Formats: sequence, C-alpha cells, structure tokens
Amino acid sequence: MPASPHVCLTPRPAGHFTLCSRYGLGVKRVGVRCDVGPAQGIGHLMRCLALAEEVRRRAVELVFVCDAHTVPWAAEQIAARGIAVQPAVWTPGRHVEVCERLGLDAVVFDSYDLDAAVYSAVRATGRPTLAIVDGDLRGAVADVLVDQNLAAELDHPELPPDTIRLAGLPYVMIRDEILDHRPSKPPAARQTGVPKVFAFFGGTDAFGAGPYVVQALAATGVPFEATVVAPTAGLSNRIAAVQLQPGQRVDVTGPTRQLAAAVLEADLTISASGTSTWELLCLGATAGLVCVVDNQVMGYERAVATGTAAGVGLLSDLKEDPSSAADVLKRLLTEPAERTRMAVAGWELVDGKGRERVADALLRLS
Repeated sequence: MPASPHVCLTPRPAGHFTLCSRYGLGVKRVGVRCDVGPAQGIGHLMRCLALAEEVRRRAVELVFVCDAHTVPWAAEQIAARGIAVQPAVWTPGRHVEVCERLGLDAVVFDSYDLDAAVYSAVRATGRPTLAIVDGDLRGAVADVLVDQNLAAELDHPELPPDTIRLAGLPYVMIRDEILDHRPSKPPAARQTGVPKVFAFFGGTDAFGAGPYVVQALAATGVPFEATVVAPTAGLSNRIAAVQLQPGQRVDVTGPTRQLAAAVLEADLTISASGTSTWELLCLGATAGLVCVVDNQVMGYERAVATGTAAGVGLLSDLKEDPSSAADVLKRLLTEPAERTRMAVAGWELVDGKGRERVADALLRLS
C-alpha cells in the first residue's frame, strides 16, 4: 500500500496559503489554542488532543497554547503525548505574535472565552484556521468550523465568508485511549449480579456534580457498587458523607488515566453531558447524562431524545432534590435489557472516525 501523502502549506506573497503534497518530507506545525482550567474544565482540551493525535499521524508537529498547568492532570495528558505547551495569550496582537514566533502554519481554536477579534486577526495573517464550536459560534471566524454535536447538521447558522462547516456526529473527535478500547462488535448482554456504576464529571468536576449523583443513586434504594471520580479532597469528603442504603457501596478515586477501561467494566456510566458523551457512545457504554451547565442543554436533550443515553437530569434540579433522578437511575440499575439496548444504539451512532474527517479538512485548506 503506498504511503499517504502529507500535506504542507507554502506561503504565497499575497499572504495566502496553497496546498502541496509530498511524501514524508518536511514537518508542518499547527498551533492549538484551547480553554482549560479549574472553572472551564478539560472538555475543550480532550477533543483537541483527539485531533492532535490524528494530525501527528500525518507527520505534523503541534504546539498547544493553553493554561494546562492550572489542571495538573490535563498537563500530564499533553506531556504524555510529547506535545509542547505555551501559556495562553488573550489579545489579538499577542496571538499574531505567537503565530510568528512559533512558526505556526495553521491554527486550531477551541474556546468559549476568546474575544471574536482574535479569530479575525489570526485569519487575516493568511494562516488556515479551524475553530471547534458548540452551536453558538461565539464570534468565531475561521476557514473551517466544526460542530461535532448531535444533529448539528440540522442547524443553519450564518457563516463567515469563505467558511466550511462540518456538523454532526460524523465529525466527533475521539482520543486514542477510547479508540483503542472500542469494541469491534456491538455490546452483548451481560450476566451480572449487583450492577457496577462508574461516575466521572471531567477532569475537575468544576460544578461539583459527584456528591449529588451519589445521593440520587442512594435514593433508588437498590443495590449497586459505584466508583466515583472526585478530583478534590472536598468533593471526596462530601461523597463519602452520603448515607447509603443496604447493598449499596461507593468507592472514591482521583482522576484516572484508565478511563476507557473503567467505563467498559461498568454496567452503567454516569457523566456530564459534554465531550465525554460521544466517547461513552463510541465505547458502547450505557450512559446516564447529567446536564451540569446551560451550554450543555441542547446536546443533553438531543442525546436523550435518540434513546442512546438516559437523562439523569439537570444538575440544578439535582441540587434541589437529588431524589428527582431516582426513578431513571433505578430503571437503569434494574433492567439489564434496557442497558444493553442503549449500549448497542450508542455504539452504532458514533463510529470513531470523526477526527480523520476533521484532519482531512484542516490539511486540505488552501
């Protein structure tokens, strides 16, 4: 089989870029500017890492521009892949300066916090740009806009001039860790006794969902064995303080590098309705989703409507009354056939090849 051509961008005097393909010669450098932090969480970083893994397979060098040091687990994820990191910058001028100083040939953005002028300033330099968005463009201007959310192809936002939009689950970007564990066949029914639950809410659980979900599980009154990720001592202590009923057990752990393995071992996985939703479906997990913040509402509602995931509820509702989720959780804990149906439906919905399609679009830019 012939080698796949690598794509490089060569500058033209007019400040634009043109495509040239060559086999194994030279290295193109792409900058990735994404949000990460104790308040922002790590969802933006996770999908950017998925794209980075795919781009590197094509002999492309990457540099992340973000404040990964504010979340040690996130910094470890980047370092483990041998990717360089530069601290985040915020103004249009600083972004242009970073592009020049680092010799970036193209830039990927994934941010809710950047001023719209940043996108325009970088694009005006002639560098190809790609921006990952979730519904609302938030002023993003780029050559390619990627909205990997379920049914995003049904939305028709007004696009900037000369922009391509890639929308829907065919463009979900999944990390190597998940793809390496994706079952080759649809999930089969399990013969299990007490159901095993795994719950995690991003690398930081920025909104403190863990304790309320454990309270909701306890309110079901049925047996389960749960492992819950608590990134801080405060969350761990609050989870440990939840009063359980007979036959119920909760173990608390810190952020894990074995996320996919933990999901596959569980009969039910509960997570925030964000980037991790698509990873769970790709793995063929039975997923219970919690909508922890307003910008997740659309994705949460659409995912639940497909029948591939169960809606545990809005975090704001769980905080007022954790038992409001008891009925849906009890059904998931006591009906193995329903868990299997959901797992199969999710596995079929997300094929894991979205990052290849996004990387193709980025590297084809001229």
